[in-house]
Amino acid sequence: MTKLAPLFDRAFQPLEAAVTEGRIPGGVLGIVDRNGERIVRAVGSAQLIPNMRPMHAEIWFDLASLTKVIFTTPRILALTEQGIIDLDVPLVSVLPDLRQYDPEAWERKVTFRQCLGHQTPFPAVEPIYTYGRDPELLRAFILQREWLKREPVYSDINFMLLGFALERLSGKTIRDIDPGPGFAWSAEPELAAATEDCTWRHRVLSGEVHDDNCSALQGAGHAGLFGTAASILDFAGGLLDGSGASERSIALMRARLSATRTHGWEHPYEGWSGGALCGPGTIGHTGFTGTGLWVDFDKGKAWTLLTNRIHPTRHFDSGIALLRQAVGDLVNGA
Repeated sequence: MTKLAPLFDRAFQPLEAAVTEGRIPGGVLGIVDRNGERIVRAVGSAQLIPNMRPMHAEIWFDLASLTKVIFTTPRILALTEQGIIDLDVPLVSVLPDLRQYDPEAWERKVTFRQCLGHQTPFPAVEPIYTYGRDPELLRAFILQREWLKREPVYSDINFMLLGFALERLSGKTIRDIDPGPGFAWSAEPELAAATEDCTWRHRVLSGEVHDDNCSALQGAGHAGLFGTAASILDFAGGLLDGSGASERSIALMRARLSATRTHGWEHPYEGWSGGALCGPGTIGHTGFTGTGLWVDFDKGKAWTLLTNRIHPTRHFDSGIALLRQAVGDLVNGA
């Protein structure tokens, strides 16, 4: 028996219970430590309607906002290290057409660091997809709209803009940029966990992005990445042992910018998704579809909890917040 096995067995119980109680169709839990030891286990169903499919450990998940920390943040930080961008310089250094008709607009003063830490006045939610399905027109709309200035909150628009910057600097659309080893921008429907029976696309989504705005933009920096538990643990293991990013980039991912956020990630605070027993150096993030990743540098381990909690609908209390905390506490020995 491996050192992780007893801990894993305990941590898997809340996920198993959530499936048994019908709160989520299925899920996968994976844990890896700094030495590369790992365990992955699946339970429940990958899809319920219109056909039922079993969940398994190699299933592909729509990672939703984990895109922010697995794809967008590392690339922005790498460009910083290369001297291509400065985190404290406004986005207009790369996106000069941002609010180009008003030189004094507050949007033109927003910096890369502020976007990474969600320290901007952009709105929490905006149904951009309702303005049309032409991706270039929607990009222009986001760049030129006079956004109402609000108190800073977590906003996808921050990472949409960072994604636009990656597109400009690479000369490619997001979906033409390599998503990294083990990741993709879509998946074979029969190999993916189904998400929602979408009210405007009129089908059950599986293997195509759930996020409405990302779908309409045909790729964006805030969502759209697909991966398996194994690919996520590979990524997390690279952060733990230093092989997956530079020392400077990892330091920035851990550096606190506010009471809840670092560069791209969250850090522990009262009531956060990783539970109450994480080391203070832990970083984590969740995704709307029911995904999550937490990396505890102090204890030398990381875990991912992947579920299809919005299948077949988001309009249901799956208990995902409490499930994430319960798993995190058991991963950390409660």
